[in-house]
Amino acid sequence: MLSEIDLMEILNDWSFWEKAPSTADVHRDVELPKSLSADLVLIIQGVRRGGKSTLLQQIPAHYQFSLANCYYCNFEDPRLINCLNHELLGDIVRIARKDRPTNEPCYFFFDEIQHVFAWEKWLHMQLERPKHNYFVVTGSSSVLLSGEFDSALTGRHRTLQLYPFSFREYLKLFPERMLESYLMSGGFPRTLTHGEPKLLLQEYFNDILLRDVLRRVGARSVDPIKQVAKLAFDTCGSQLSYRKIAAITHLTVETVQNHLLACEQAYLLFNCSFFAFSEKKRLSRHKKFYPIDPGLRTAVTSNTSRDYGKALEQLVFLKLKQQCDQVYYWESPLGGEVDFVTVSGDTITPYQVTWQEAKPRHEKALGSFYESFPQANEAIIIQQQNAADFLLGP
Repeated sequence: MLSEIDLMEILNDWSFWEKAPSTADVHRDVELPKSLSADLVLIIQGVRRGGKSTLLQQIPAHYQFSLANCYYCNFEDPRLINCLNHELLGDIVRIARKDRPTNEPCYFFFDEIQHVFAWEKWLHMQLERPKHNYFVVTGSSSVLLSGEFDSALTGRHRTLQLYPFSFREYLKLFPERMLESYLMSGGFPRTLTHGEPKLLLQEYFNDILLRDVLRRVGARSVDPIKQVAKLAFDTCGSQLSYRKIAAITHLTVETVQNHLLACEQAYLLFNCSFFAFSEKKRLSRHKKFYPIDPGLRTAVTSNTSRDYGKALEQLVFLKLKQQCDQVYYWESPLGGEVDFVTVSGDTITPYQVTWQEAKPRHEKALGSFYESFPQANEAIIIQQQNAADFLLGP
């Protein structure tokens, strides 16, 4: 275990409240709770390098906390590698509370907490017996609140999903830029002010695979995972056949499925299922996959052309994904396709996305869709001329 002096040194090194990055002034479009509660943990989930640490840095100012009472620790610090257990969390709290009145609040910001063994059980005990300690934690995995983790913190957490900068947030930083610029650069915060953004995005891609995906699948090498992920990026917005990917990569279908699931759990990409009321029919069809960020897709894919239409389709999906639990696509028996379908209660809404003018095949696909779902809302058509308004809308 670390000595108290060593642990205090690490905490001081990570006390970055005064070291604001260039994007720290961009306030994120997330709804923080009106106040923090000692019996409720705030959990921020999202892709690695997507801005979680910067949001943590903004929280003390948002709530007007005294910085002297705020403690931050990133559990990917190599100095902590041999003591990532609940005892470490207890030591941090003990050091912070040393010589403080028992009723004085302390605020703990734990970054990438998924690396700490039994963190959720320890935190559950803290929340059950609150002692003026307030906790905000982050994680780069959607499994942070699944299974055992979720049961340990049932009723004791508020969760925020954080994505890279949206177009609205991007314009806060670069108000003079056009949508086309964002479609190519994406919204990973640090890359927007970096001299070599493409190289940095490629580094992010590799880092996510190594740190977040490889650990999930337990593979010996990251190379097969990278092959599968790149193929999913290359086929963004197209139906993906597990069998074809398996044949190309010489992996089993089950392995391909597991690799893609691990990529989803790391927020590297999301799936889009076929729309049908029958679950059996839905599961029998291919899925589409959309990467977390258009800039990341541009940096990773082998296609060097500027495909604004594909990037816009990806952005529309990501916006809908943040509004709905599940986004679907639909294909008629004749082959026409509706890009997206959302469901809210009894309300079904189709979406068509095209950079240029809508073509007859789009109208034909919608006609077939309404024959199957006559109760659906009027379709929302998103094109170059109204794309910015849609992305900036609610």
